[in-house]
Amino acid sequence: MKISELSPEYRQPPPHTGFLTDLSTVVADLESFDTSPSSPEKLATDFRRILTNLGSVSSSLTHACRIQIWKLATRLWNACVDRANSTALARGPSARASEAEIRQAAPELLLLAGVSDEIPLASAKVANFFFRAGQEWLQLGRVDLATACFEKATPLVSATGSEEERRVLLDLNLARARAASGAGDQSLAVALLSRSKPLASASPEGIKSLAVAYLSVGEATLSTKPSDPAVQASSILTEALDLCEKAASHSGASPKTPNLNELKGRCFRFLAVERLEANDHEGTLRCIRVSRSSIGPAEEHPSMAILAIRAWLGSGNMLEAERELERLMVNPEAPEHMCMMAAEEYLASAGPEAARKVLVALAARCRAGGAAAAVRVVTKVVQGGIGSTGRARAISELVSDERVVELFAGPANSIQRGAMHSLLWSCGAEHFHAKNYDTSADFYERSMLYLSREEESRLGRAQCLRVLTLCHLALKQLDRALEFVNEADKVEHSVHCAFLKIKIHLQKNDTDEAIKQMKTMVGCVDFNPEFLVLITHEAIACKSAGVAVASLTFLLGLYSAGKPISMPEVAVLRNLIELLRREQGTEDEILKYSRRAKLRMSDLGVEGFFGCGAVGGRELNWFAVNSWSMALRVAEEQKYDLSAEFFELAAEFFGGASNTDGDENHPTVCKALIMSVTSMLDAEEQNNSSLSDSDVKKGVDMLSRAGKLLPLVWPSVPVGSDQAEANKFLFLHTFNSYHLLDRMDTSARPQQLQLVKNFASSKACTPDHLLALGVTASKGTPPNLLVAEFSLKASINAALASQSPNYRVISIALRNLACLAGLQDLSGSESDAVYDVYRQAYQIVVGLRDGEYPSEEGQWLAATAWNKSYLSRRLNQASVARKWMKMGLDLSRHLENMKQYIAGMEQCFESFRKMSDSEPSECILLGKKPDECSQQDGAPSTSMSLSTSQPILV
Repeated sequence: MKISELSPEYRQPPPHTGFLTDLSTVVADLESFDTSPSSPEKLATDFRRILTNLGSVSSSLTHACRIQIWKLATRLWNACVDRANSTALARGPSARASEAEIRQAAPELLLLAGVSDEIPLASAKVANFFFRAGQEWLQLGRVDLATACFEKATPLVSATGSEEERRVLLDLNLARARAASGAGDQSLAVALLSRSKPLASASPEGIKSLAVAYLSVGEATLSTKPSDPAVQASSILTEALDLCEKAASHSGASPKTPNLNELKGRCFRFLAVERLEANDHEGTLRCIRVSRSSIGPAEEHPSMAILAIRAWLGSGNMLEAERELERLMVNPEAPEHMCMMAAEEYLASAGPEAARKVLVALAARCRAGGAAAAVRVVTKVVQGGIGSTGRARAISELVSDERVVELFAGPANSIQRGAMHSLLWSCGAEHFHAKNYDTSADFYERSMLYLSREEESRLGRAQCLRVLTLCHLALKQLDRALEFVNEADKVEHSVHCAFLKIKIHLQKNDTDEAIKQMKTMVGCVDFNPEFLVLITHEAIACKSAGVAVASLTFLLGLYSAGKPISMPEVAVLRNLIELLRREQGTEDEILKYSRRAKLRMSDLGVEGFFGCGAVGGRELNWFAVNSWSMALRVAEEQKYDLSAEFFELAAEFFGGASNTDGDENHPTVCKALIMSVTSMLDAEEQNNSSLSDSDVKKGVDMLSRAGKLLPLVWPSVPVGSDQAEANKFLFLHTFNSYHLLDRMDTSARPQQLQLVKNFASSKACTPDHLLALGVTASKGTPPNLLVAEFSLKASINAALASQSPNYRVISIALRNLACLAGLQDLSGSESDAVYDVYRQAYQIVVGLRDGEYPSEEGQWLAATAWNKSYLSRRLNQASVARKWMKMGLDLSRHLENMKQYIAGMEQCFESFRKMSDSEPSECILLGKKPDECSQQDGAPSTSMSLSTSQPILV
């Protein structure tokens, strides 16, 4: 025998003894929750550990141990109940989950200890504990854990067992049905409910519980709409209603049987909802009628009236819907929000025409929230649409009703008052955007009814008055608009009022008042330069260039003050110049602002003023092209002073573009510089006043700049019209340079001659250009005879050398050359030089077709040559006289318009010859023979023969 078997002190304790001790300790700790520091999470962990340990030795538990576990589990359950009823414990989600786990530990311990016959209804008690633990999990939304508890409890009870077991089994089935319904498995829920019918039929209470379960599952089915066609909410709800009837007629019913009217009312109500969702309006109304006849109107839920209203509205019976609404309004049990909801739905179909009656009824029904109800009603009406004029007028009349406005009186309704104001403001804005300005103005005026006269509403009133101004402006009711904006200005003096007044004056074409009001606007405290930009747009739209120019001028002054403005200064100048161009006589103003643009470009740099990239390039190009166009325009109008300055500005702007874009603008810069000097010289001639020394110096500098660009530009110019234009500007450069050198002392004359010679040697030179230079040189004060002679002779030679000589140019050059030769020696020694010119003219004329040489010039040559003999005859210079007479006669023979004079001239010449032969006084004085005198100096042959042979020049 072992020692442990001899003495109790030496016996080994069973292994589960420590587990029971541990369980007892934890249960005691749970029971003393008011003094124990253990958290629910720790206790749940302890019970989880104990269940695991006991589960490992469950097969070796003795009867005494099992009884001990039952006792401890019962204590545990009672402690859980006490903890649930206590208000001192934490009720957070985590703590509640731990408490549910602790509660579930009690039936788990009982199930582990096993069902003992010594304990009455042990199975029912364990199942009941599991049922209640599952209920806790359901409340926490843990359907999976709840279902697990119910499934553990179900096998412990039987439908053939005691009444208590049947009761617990019924509760388990109903709970499992609710859990399945919550999980979305409506088919399982219905199956569990059907399985519970035999269990529930034993008592009215059981039948009612089953009816409640059917109703719950029916509600869930109605909301989730399962895909299984076998599960229909209507059939489930009908089953619930049948169970209510069965419970009421049960043989065991007594005065203590619960009143089933409320449950029946719910069934009827959800059946009506189901029919309404199926658009079965007649079925809905039938459910309502049966409900009222069954439970009576006194116990009817107010929501049935709403369902009736919806059904009548759906069937189009507005009269019955209105009666149902009136019944709901007088029902003292109906909450205000339900009345409000019914009114909204009714008005959504009835329209704003019925809104006033409904709103008055709501005002009487909703004592505390009449203003809020009014806002909701009007909102519902507005949501139904306000596009038509009739609906808009009905809403306007509704909100302006004195009884409705009175609902919003008092400081307590300030929020609702603001809401109504905002609602009407939005309606006005919607019609304003739709260009229904009459209706919009009406809504804005009605919105002012919901603004208090206190200081905090001052800004709102001013805003409404300004918007009303806009409405009347759009309607062209300018006087009415001016009244509103003046009133708004009294309420709140602001830049907005000044701006609106300017708009009104613009539409009235009152330019002076608009500009005057603009000055007032600039002085407003809240002035923003953007308003000047807006005024510019408004003025342009109203075709009021004066106001647009004034606004841009004001705006331009703000740049000097350094104020930040979104519109770039260059854009302001561009628009200002563009507006001025549309008016007559504004060239001086355009020049002033163009100068400012050039000055700002110099100060800020090209990119700093005009902007960077393509945008800046377009701005700079606009100013350059505009200056060029203005220069051409004023030049056509012979305003050469302005033209010179515009061309100079164009050169500066194009030059700035060349700095950024390369050499492509160099030709235009060169042309602008040359044209500027040309205009300066034209202005000098027009004004009959000499250029100042500074102007001459400036002109020389510009031509010097242009001269540096000429070699870069003209070699690349293609042949054709562009080449002709290039030749013209090269000539102008030479011509202007000659003129400016002419303003200097006589030391510049060699430079003039060299300048003309250089030009004559260029490919750009033409006979016309040389003729112009020769004429200019001959008319100088004093004339530059060397330049004139060179230019005229070069012009004649160049013209003769061309394939198609221009005899107009040749004839003019010959006339001017003849006059020039006559100026070289006033003593008469010029005769040979002059005669050489006429002889050259004779050589040119000979052989030409009739009319090819200009007739007037030919007649001038013949007549002046003939007339030159008169002085010689008076001076007794017979040979010289015969020479000139012979030249005139020879020229006349080759000119068509001189044919009529030839006979007379021949007769006169013959008479003079005979006379001079008989009286050779000149020959006697010179000691020569007559024949020598007649043939000297290479004179033409004196033969007056009318033969067709040409006279021989010797």
